[in-house]
Amino acid sequence: MAINTLEYSKLMMQQLDQHAVQGLTSGWMEANAGQVIYNGGDEVKIPTMSTVGLANYDRDNGFVQGGVTLKFDTYKMTQDRGRTFQLDAMDVDETGFVATSANLIKLFQTEQVIPEIDAYRYSKIAAIAKAAGQAEAIALTADNALDKIREHIRAVQDVVGDNVPLILTMSTKTRALIENSSKIGKSINVADFKQGNMSFKVKSLDQSPIRIAPSARLKTLYDVQDGKTNGQEAGGLKAAAEAKDINWIITPANVPIAINKTDKLRVFTPDVNQKADAWKIDFRKYHDLWIKKQKENQIFVCTTA
Repeated sequence: MAINTLEYSKLMMQQLDQHAVQGLTSGWMEANAGQVIYNGGDEVKIPTMSTVGLANYDRDNGFVQGGVTLKFDTYKMTQDRGRTFQLDAMDVDETGFVATSANLIKLFQTEQVIPEIDAYRYSKIAAIAKAAGQAEAIALTADNALDKIREHIRAVQDVVGDNVPLILTMSTKTRALIENSSKIGKSINVADFKQGNMSFKVKSLDQSPIRIAPSARLKTLYDVQDGKTNGQEAGGLKAAAEAKDINWIITPANVPIAINKTDKLRVFTPDVNQKADAWKIDFRKYHDLWIKKQKENQIFVCTTA
């Protein structure tokens, strides 16, 4: 039976988006995508609402009229990335194509796409925090790590209150420094964490869940490789020469707004593919992250000195 490449592509796109959310260490940020109006393409609209404060009640005239402002800001998804792959018809018959192509795309997403999206998100948060004066560069040691992260947690709580859930993102190396502090006591506990449709246990510090990301994804700046320029053929992101390591990122759970969308997955059979006697798979991914301007003072990023 001939494979229905259109239906196969639609099914794979759904599976890939779910797989990405589960695999991303920043996948929890996509729970905030409900704030976004997305109609395809590279533009999204995010609502911002603001009100005036309380006024004195007048016993003769009653309430003072208040104002509400609701506007939809348009944002661009700047990360428009893709690749095309070919599987020779002699190596893969139609019966085995589904399994082989699924393995190929999931391997590509696991080893290349997911690390790139994570790295981009963390570096963008670091850039926003630095521009907003919500960042500090320090030489981190086991002696000062715990005190510093608590100082930064309190700085965020001073803005949002201590009842707003915070997420701490850091590398295993940074977590080890905190755990090796002589002041740690019983501060590290275990907490339930939900990401996409998965629930699992993570370590927490002062009731704030800790998400561990590979240190290669926690840099302040990356060079985006186009995949075709000499020296950039491997594609992906490469840490910039001036990049610093990110020690940790502290943000309320509802502040980063992230979207990753497999915007196009096309499959061409060997009979349709005019370039080669091979199955051809086109993969295109839109993704980006935003933090509303009025929320920029609710994040904090610590980097190496």
